[in-house]
Amino acid sequence: MSEHTPAAAPLPVVIIGAGLAGLTVALHLAETQPVVVLAKRNLEEAATAWAQGGIVGVLGSDDSIESHVRDTQEAGAGLVDERTAEFIARHSAEAVQWLVDRGVPFSPDPDGPLGLHLTREGGHAVRRIAHAADATGKAIHEVLLDEVRKHPNITLRERWMAVDLITNRHLKKGQADQVEGPRCHGVYALDIDHDRVETLQASAVVLASGGVGKVYRYTSNPDTSTGDGIAMAWRAGCRVANMEFIQFHPTCLYHPQERSFLITEALRGEGGILRLPDGTRFMPEHDERGELAPRDIVARAIDFEMKKHGLDHVWLDATHLGEAFLKEHFPTIHARCLSLGIDIARQPIPVVPAAHYTCGGVVTDLHGRTDMPGLYAVGETTYTGLHGANRLASNSLLECVVLGKTCADDIERQIPSFQPKVPGWDESQVIDADEEVVIAHNWDELRLLMWNYVGIVRTTRRLERARHRIKLLRQEIEDYYAAFRVTRDLLELRNLVDCAELIVRSALSRQESRGLHFSRDYPHTLPVSFPTILCKKPKAKDAWLP
Repeated sequence: MSEHTPAAAPLPVVIIGAGLAGLTVALHLAETQPVVVLAKRNLEEAATAWAQGGIVGVLGSDDSIESHVRDTQEAGAGLVDERTAEFIARHSAEAVQWLVDRGVPFSPDPDGPLGLHLTREGGHAVRRIAHAADATGKAIHEVLLDEVRKHPNITLRERWMAVDLITNRHLKKGQADQVEGPRCHGVYALDIDHDRVETLQASAVVLASGGVGKVYRYTSNPDTSTGDGIAMAWRAGCRVANMEFIQFHPTCLYHPQERSFLITEALRGEGGILRLPDGTRFMPEHDERGELAPRDIVARAIDFEMKKHGLDHVWLDATHLGEAFLKEHFPTIHARCLSLGIDIARQPIPVVPAAHYTCGGVVTDLHGRTDMPGLYAVGETTYTGLHGANRLASNSLLECVVLGKTCADDIERQIPSFQPKVPGWDESQVIDADEEVVIAHNWDELRLLMWNYVGIVRTTRRLERARHRIKLLRQEIEDYYAAFRVTRDLLELRNLVDCAELIVRSALSRQESRGLHFSRDYPHTLPVSFPTILCKKPKAKDAWLP
């Protein structure tokens, strides 16, 4: 049997994740080659569908690329890559137009640019956010999913979870010597419903699996956000950067029946006011921009006031905006809160900060290329330099669309001439798990220790404690992984503990307070700072590592 698959039999591009980043890449690629998209839960369960605010578009006559870049840099606290910010801002109008052409039902304004209503969010100098009421992500996701489902060149595999990337180290002896340098050759993936691991060989693999919000006890993220792409790329030897910068959204609904419902920043952008239980407005005491200050400042202010007054939450008051305005502009929030007994037109909303966005991730360039040929990454999984030490609101959806296209363009140019035959998944040495309570216990312990020790405000002592406990948890999890057949819960826990370690290592290495990373031991901001870039210690067989 030949050791190589001939180029005449085209291998698909495998995309891990079915959010905006993954679907954008898929739609651009599918015009020329086969694509397989993996979604580890239902296709509708992606962070994109939870995004309420909108997508940046430099569209108005009062706006400019320079202004958007300036706002991005200010929010990013000195760590934004200016070239990246300028590139993405320059392509923002094109990105919004692409979505309009797909049929995304943005909120209209006959007098607005492209006929769209633009709103404003914290950190933005002008109105530049195209939105679909208060459920922009859901509107975008539904339209793109519909296109993807209809496309004959795209195969959707629902409830399939990536286990690990297939790289040169998986090849049989002698095969790696026939490959021109290190490369990603595909992915092992768990078919959850049939409880089996399949080998998916690919011409390229795209990591679009989102962030790592579920590493924390309180998060606005869906259950899919377990850092799968970041962890797999790290294990494969790719660099990871800026993992200390976890954005905590200031206003997640505080309610026992809704632990992850986000109250969009646009509500503050339209005039919502943060108050203490006695009605006192507190944000002006923390920042002159008040409720429109960047998210890190607002989240720390809320955290400070909660600890100072012994509160479980604070209040976001939008009653003065009027019922008609709230129903028109924030229908989802109005309806969801009303279903829980909160009439936001007449009552303030109880809110609490929650882990929201991962500003760091797998190091990529502006084409989504990672350190390993054949492996790409797009969206929240990545570090491109756009978000710096703090993401500017609504830049995330924009990054997905702009770099989703450049990623697809590069993949089309880089199809390998041949691929080695890769070995199948081997589970001959493992058995079915007999104590799955271990997974649940370690999952709860990891998320609680990350919340208590590696949260909004940090200390070196807490970080060291977290690192020590994570080391013990990692050993327990790896022992379990080596002994038993894989399940989705085990794979997610394994990925979360990898990402937790990366967050703690990054936080310990940053001896200052900047953006989303605030340390009581290092409260000052250094005059000059650089991204935190982590590299695995290379072994002899990994000599290619940067």
